[in-house]
Amino acid sequence: MARIFIISNRVAIPKGGTHPGGLEVALKATLRKHPCVWMGWSGEVSEYPRTRTITQGANTYIVTDLKPDDFDEYYNGFANRVLWPILHYRLDLAEFARRDLSGYFRVNDHFATELEKVIADDDLVWVHDYHLIPIADALRRRGHSNRIGFFLHIPFPPPEVLTSLPNHEQLIPLLMQYDVVGFQTEGDAGNFVRYLMSERNQAREMRIFEIAGQQTTVSVSGQQTRIGNFPVGIEPRAFQRLARRNMRSPLVKEMVASLGGRLLVIGVDRLDYSKGLIQRLDAFDHFLANHREWIDRVIYLQITPKNRSEIPEYAELEEALGSAAGRINGKYGEVSWTPIRYVNRVYGRAALAGLYRAARVGLVTPLRDGMNLVAKEYVAAQDPEDPGVLILSRFAGAAIEFRRALLVNPYDPESVAGAIAQALAMPIEERRARHQALLAAVLDHDVDRWQREFLAALRGDDDVMGPFQVRGARARPRRQRPEITYSGPSAAVRLKPVRKNGGSVPA
Repeated sequence: MARIFIISNRVAIPKGGTHPGGLEVALKATLRKHPCVWMGWSGEVSEYPRTRTITQGANTYIVTDLKPDDFDEYYNGFANRVLWPILHYRLDLAEFARRDLSGYFRVNDHFATELEKVIADDDLVWVHDYHLIPIADALRRRGHSNRIGFFLHIPFPPPEVLTSLPNHEQLIPLLMQYDVVGFQTEGDAGNFVRYLMSERNQAREMRIFEIAGQQTTVSVSGQQTRIGNFPVGIEPRAFQRLARRNMRSPLVKEMVASLGGRLLVIGVDRLDYSKGLIQRLDAFDHFLANHREWIDRVIYLQITPKNRSEIPEYAELEEALGSAAGRINGKYGEVSWTPIRYVNRVYGRAALAGLYRAARVGLVTPLRDGMNLVAKEYVAAQDPEDPGVLILSRFAGAAIEFRRALLVNPYDPESVAGAIAQALAMPIEERRARHQALLAAVLDHDVDRWQREFLAALRGDDDVMGPFQVRGARARPRRQRPEITYSGPSAAVRLKPVRKNGGSVPA
């Protein structure tokens, strides 16, 4: 039976203490349903790196160490000081060094070398996130024709932003070495197609094929890559049970008792500038200033585990957040009431599930986010009879599904402050109606659907793409598909809608 090779920067080994956040949650269904090999960095830095294999049940985990230079150039350098800010639209924070780009390609080549030792011809390869864009190209250069898919968990900006990436023409086109490239939203997928149109179509040979659902196939010089949006989800039923159970945990019961009857607003985010935490505290300051009736009646709990503290921008953000929380508490607080509880420690998913359920308002206001699973977990955790209200940034991928949340512009503190007041005062009938619609969206786009649809696209086992094909093998007859032959300026072409008769799409 063909295995699924999962390649990511970090690997979550069961009971191993390594937990790469939302990726671990997203891949649980895949690991449970298929024989998998999960490969990536061990999290260890050593002058004498080792590669280790751990087998647990039907799954195998392969982790490899990085040398200090590799860690500095690949991880701290190009991945997190160039790709991360640019893909989150923060051109002002990108710091490019050619040495870091070389280290990025070197580490990806190292991962491909380790993968080559264990992969079989019929194995599927599923690569995750911006750290590992060149993996498919490294495998193709070694002669591997496996089906290889790539999923980007974070945003993909338009070409006007992406072309600010130094040497983008060396890196981004390598995504076309994958059989499937998946994004969180239709907008992200469209941005990638627009990039290809504007930057990689000098010979005017690009063709765009219509595919059923939210997918498109781009063909360049006869090489086809399927591009689609596959919104990642959670396991909502399991999270509902977790939230109900942990409302009775000592931690949550103690926290609820400490509120003294006040309402709780909660935010849970990694320490990162993309999360809009400074802007969120500013909005809470505006809320307290403009809605004095809520003084001493509400507490805002912000849980923000430290992250990438060795990078100066993150250390500065950590200091700024602590100062802002202290300033607001000093400005509005009383002996018996502190408006903000700002916590830097890590809490497990069970504890967070109970805290979400106890909160009247979930405050999720990133400046830019691929999806944001905290928003989905907050919705799933609520008591349907007395649910809380989700305030969500319109720049999070989840906003596309969550139209019944209170959608806000995180750059506008007055609008966020007004949404907090609206959420706290919202009648229970409206809270129930909004929650019912949001929960339906969470149930519809759960994590099982995400992995099932992506892997189906990767296998090519639907009636549009035809049977499973290995790159380089003779193709079997496929159903004729309508196509667009792109031969003009990129500004004159839109990804959607696609005409059924195969005609070109007008501006």
